[in-house]
Formats: sequence, C-alpha cells, structure tokens
Amino acid sequence: MKYLLLKHYRGAPTPGGSDVPMDRWTPAEVDAHLQYITDFANKLQSNGEFVDSQALSSEGAFVRNDGEGRPPVTDGPFAETKDLIAGWMIIDVESWDRAVELAGELSAAPGAGGEPIREWLEVRPFLTGVPTADG
Repeated sequence: MKYLLLKHYRGAPTPGGSDVPMDRWTPAEVDAHLQYITDFANKLQSNGEFVDSQALSSEGAFVRNDGEGRPPVTDGPFAETKDLIAGWMIIDVESWDRAVELAGELSAAPGAGGEPIREWLEVRPFLTGVPTADG
C-alpha cells in the first residue's frame, strides 16, 4: 500500500518541538535537517519502502479556468499550496501502522538548535479503486 507523507509549512496543528521557522535557522541547522531526511529516505530505499520524495519551492500559484476564451485566473482568497506544503515523500509499506510509524520518525527531523521539530505530517493512502455511489 502506498502512502503520501506531506510536510507542511503551515496549516497543521502547532508542532510540539522547535517551532522556529526554517528561514531563521543557521545554514548548519538546515544542512542537519536535510541530512536527516536524506538518511531517512536512504534507509527506506534500502529496505524497499521508499518510492519518491521532493522538496517544493515556495514559488507557485493557484490556477483555474475562468471560461472559454478567458485567461486563466491565478491566486485568490484562499491559502496557497506553496504556503502550506513544503514537500512530500511517497512510501510503499505493508500497513497503515507502518506508515504512521515512519511518519513519526520523519517528524523527529532536527530544527533550530538541533532539537527535533516534531512537525505534523499528513499521512494519506493512495486511492486504490474508483469510488462508487454504493461505497
């Protein structure tokens, strides 16, 4: 079963650990955080549970169609994904419990002062079938 682990900038409950924004970390703290994530991904790759991961740039915009012959509309009154999602990791594991276990481990990546940030990660299973009206 594949799961998506979403790392958020904002939009999740307050973290339990360091809540200093990454743009206020020292270069060494950023490097340590990224190294933790790289080591975590390498471990999962070696045991066959890693599928993909990407960090996202803070640049981007919401876009929608505003009707035939009209230019696309960008941005809007809603929070933008670029403000919310920092990146993702896709894992392929045997169970929900394993997905939750790994998300908990990834949540312990170090932040400011080397303290675990204990960030909230959103865990979402991939849809495995087409939903129907009867469930």
